[in-house]
Amino acid sequence: MNQELNAEVIAIGTEILLGELTDTNSVFIARTLRDLGINLFFMTSVGDNEKRIADSIKIALGRSQIVITCGGLGPTIDDMTRQSVAAATGRGLTFHQDLLDQIAERFAGFRAQMTENNRRQAYIPDDAVILTNPVGTAPCFAVEYSDQVVISLPGVPREMKFLMIEKVVPYLRERYGITGKIIKAKILKAAGIGESALDEVIGKALLEANNPTVGLAAHSGQIDVRITAKAESSAEADAMIAIVEAQLREHIDDYIFGIDTDSIEGALIAALREQGAKLIVGEVGIAPILSEQIKAAFGDDVIAAVQTEPSPEQLADELGIRETLPLRQLAERAAEWWAAAHGAAVALVVVSRSDALEDHADTNDGSAVAVFVDGKLRSRSYGFGGGTDTARQWTGTWAMSMAWRMLREGIDSQ
Repeated sequence: MNQELNAEVIAIGTEILLGELTDTNSVFIARTLRDLGINLFFMTSVGDNEKRIADSIKIALGRSQIVITCGGLGPTIDDMTRQSVAAATGRGLTFHQDLLDQIAERFAGFRAQMTENNRRQAYIPDDAVILTNPVGTAPCFAVEYSDQVVISLPGVPREMKFLMIEKVVPYLRERYGITGKIIKAKILKAAGIGESALDEVIGKALLEANNPTVGLAAHSGQIDVRITAKAESSAEADAMIAIVEAQLREHIDDYIFGIDTDSIEGALIAALREQGAKLIVGEVGIAPILSEQIKAAFGDDVIAAVQTEPSPEQLADELGIRETLPLRQLAERAAEWWAAAHGAAVALVVVSRSDALEDHADTNDGSAVAVFVDGKLRSRSYGFGGGTDTARQWTGTWAMSMAWRMLREGIDSQ
């Protein structure tokens, strides 16, 4: 590749903005561009409005050589990508009879009647390069604009993926002289440390390096440390990543539980088996998400028991607690109690009020998590209750991450 190329992806569709559709297309396009060695600095979502789509394309052309739109190429009145691309690049639309014939042929193959509105799909921006679509009815195209290009793909994922790989990648390679340069990434999974603390431990030198780059993405209880390298070959990128990974591990190896797709539940199960330890899981006022995650990762053998109660009040009754305690203290008591009752070294307890709403998360005593490992306790409280998606996603992850870290600390101190 003779130059650094920047791209931008524009996902088109009001259903994306309304949250009715998850935009997986942009993710696929991003990964494909990454593998080509093309920088992607912006991803935009825009609704079905001709002016806003055109404005988004103009903005993208102001900062990127390659703009890829996805969606809005259908036959209905709210499919506005064709005219928006034409407007953004200062040209009109040209009717192509051969495209209409191809669309008619596709319908005939389906034994379906083509309707008159499909004629809209045969209008393409003037002088566009047509990218034939053998797997769908929406014609796709590339509008070359000086040294830039706007490429428009359909929103149907199956069609988009086929066209991206079979049509767009070869087109971009030829137009921009893209050779073997690629971008590769590796993720180190860390737990038991906060994002700001991890940032400090890693240090500026690594975090501000240009190639490979190092970036952090925090989740509840765990952090992804992404190493990204751009190189002429896969082997060269792997070698560059290996050097930075070794440098990172000098600083944060104690916190790394896995790489790429490794899960915290898998790391916790491995740590329990290594120490021959058994686990108690307590889930109060919340669905049995935590225990099911561990079982799904083939960890049935490490679970000594699963304790459940419908509410914090019923948990307090079981433990013989008469005073009203904050959920955090109640979870700590339960973790110690259940660990002792079952003779287990580790207990993970989530206590929630199922009626605590997420929109009052700053004021609610909604959920608490307690982790007991070999006589040591750590706990955390949240404002959202057990009936929310957030509680189901966050509490279990934090509990497993902290349990893994505490087990790791035990190994390190031996």
